Amino acid sequence: MKKKFSLLMAVLMLAMLLSACGGDTGSKGGEDGAVGGVGGGSSAPADTSAPADTESSDGSGASAVAQDTNTVAVGAVVIARDDVPEDDIYALTSAIFENIPTITEQHAKGGELDLDFASSVTSVPYHPGAAKYFAEKGKEVASVKEGAGSGDSKALTFGTGGESGTYYAFGGVLSSYISNNTGVSVTAVTSGGSKANIEDLAAGDIQLGFVQSDVMSYAFNGERLFDAKVENFSVVAALYMEQVQIVTTNPDIKSVADLAGKSVSIGDRGSGVWFNAVDVLGAYDIDPDSGISPVYQGFGDSADSLKDKKIDAAFVVAGAPTTAIVDLATSGPVYLVSLDEEHTSALLESSPYYSAYTIPAGTY
Repeated sequence: MKKKFSLLMAVLMLAMLLSACGGDTGSKGGEDGAVGGVGGGSSAPADTSAPADTESSDGSGASAVAQDTNTVAVGAVVIARDDVPEDDIYALTSAIFENIPTITEQHAKGGELDLDFASSVTSVPYHPGAAKYFAEKGKEVASVKEGAGSGDSKALTFGTGGESGTYYAFGGVLSSYISNNTGVSVTAVTSGGSKANIEDLAAGDIQLGFVQSDVMSYAFNGERLFDAKVENFSVVAALYMEQVQIVTTNPDIKSVADLAGKSVSIGDRGSGVWFNAVDVLGAYDIDPDSGISPVYQGFGDSADSLKDKKIDAAFVVAGAPTTAIVDLATSGPVYLVSLDEEHTSALLESSPYYSAYTIPAGTY
């Protein structure tokens, strides 16, 4: 009897101890969610004036953005030098758009490829090889570059972006697929992004390049980023939208207005990201030179600075999910700051290169 009583007491003591420590291991996900979010995390109704908060999705400590994020976006476009042969551009365009499911298996951005969007660019003419493919699919482009497509075939170098951005990752997938399934050899290389790709392409250092649609138009018209027109390139296809993502690890930054006086990474001075940051901040009457403490960094360095608490926020313009933000989210909670409807409307009215865009909850 004494043994039974002792065993019963031991069981009762163990139960009390487990209760005091928080129960079973399944509750840890709830604790991580409370740390990552603000006052209840994803169960709270969405508020477009607040940052999309984060909670742990799997109990691992990694964060997931738990609300939709309202922002603006520009197009991610592939361009080519005019002297790349028509047949080569036709072959690579065909390889991409005839094999979307296979490409999507290798990178999620493949799921956003769409013939209507691909053929929708109006600000710069299309390369004849791309225009030929779209015409066969019943998609007439706005204009075709006269005289382009008459060069000699050779291996093509594809300027993408930094290693922590979507350009490089997706560009690598496209290059490998084209090289392995056509007679065209394409090699993806890292680069300084849109502006650098246009400059390198103009100089003949690369033959293909990823560019933001707004930066591409600036180059072709000799505006903002460019002192003179750059006209020796044409469009291959618009591939997907890339979002202006304002990233922070500070839950007190609830709107763009809260960036005033803060240390904010706004991309390399004169870059496409820099101009996007200038446009967004300007819509909120924040001067990028005096209204914030500007820091000029790329995606990877910005993520490191956020992790080390050296900056308060960073502008990242890339297709979501972006590697730099995904990596940052594994070290703690991250927040994406939404633009409110009033300021978004003002920005779209003054800058026609942008489109309103919502980054769905769970993208990170």
